[in-house]
Amino acid sequence: MDDLIMMGPMPADLTEALGQRFAVARYWEAPDKAAFLADHANTRFMVTDGHTGCSARIMDALPGLELIASYGVGTDAIDLPAAKARGVAVTNTPNVLNDAVAELALGLMLALGRRIVEADRFVRDGCWRAGNFALTSELAGATVGILGLGRIGKEIASRAQAFRMNVVYHGRRPQKDVPFRYYDDLTEMARDVEWLVAAVPGGVQTAGLVDRAVLEALGPQGAIVNVGRGSLIDEAALVELLQAGKLGGAALDVFAAEPDVPDALRAMDNVVLSPHQASATEKTRRAMAYLVFQNLVAGQAGEPLLTPVG
Repeated sequence: MDDLIMMGPMPADLTEALGQRFAVARYWEAPDKAAFLADHANTRFMVTDGHTGCSARIMDALPGLELIASYGVGTDAIDLPAAKARGVAVTNTPNVLNDAVAELALGLMLALGRRIVEADRFVRDGCWRAGNFALTSELAGATVGILGLGRIGKEIASRAQAFRMNVVYHGRRPQKDVPFRYYDDLTEMARDVEWLVAAVPGGVQTAGLVDRAVLEALGPQGAIVNVGRGSLIDEAALVELLQAGKLGGAALDVFAAEPDVPDALRAMDNVVLSPHQASATEKTRRAMAYLVFQNLVAGQAGEPLLTPVG
């Protein structure tokens, strides 16, 4: 069997499948990480995820490494330039999670706009006996600006249209054959929409993309939804503007320092929080596991990888 380094825990079905094909070494369980890497210097294969990733330092300690298979679509925790410089291929699991992430994005919008979490608590706490719940907003007729009209962004746009929303978008460049208005300036788009949905990956290029100016442009009637990465948003500015009533609301599946979430966010009723679960459906996670395994099998056999990054 070929050796394989598993950087962190993986789903049981994937772990079992890998154990039948590879001699799996568990990095996260090693008490002496340096000694572990030295003992596995010639290992060709690695499995990681979007949180644990793989640094250039670890790659340097593994000169035999050929393939890093990541369980997840985000690769910001993997040093891609370092991998490229060392001839290490990287794969991820795109497409199979598009539907699940898009569904959660719309679910967060509905939860925030229709105040579903508050309404649930209103009923449970017996407040209904004292009078009706407050009126809410609705999605129909509102404009949503999508930050990142990639595979996931397009699925969000499709679902937003089903809710009779107007769709606009911002990205690095306009896309051909897309029927939505393109904004080359994110702040300008934020000024023109009621909803801003962030669906771009993390990393140095996108860190702080949704800054104070963008959040202020959304204004007291606007809301931000983030199903990308916590690093996209200036979290301190987000908290400040929400508390001051200068931003209408936030629905967040990702945070700057997961799993730590600022107390201020947890205390506000105009915020809906989700524990980074956009792709966390049984169907999607099975498909992700299958892609990871098949990429490794392809790499082992010297065949073309299914979903190479870059």
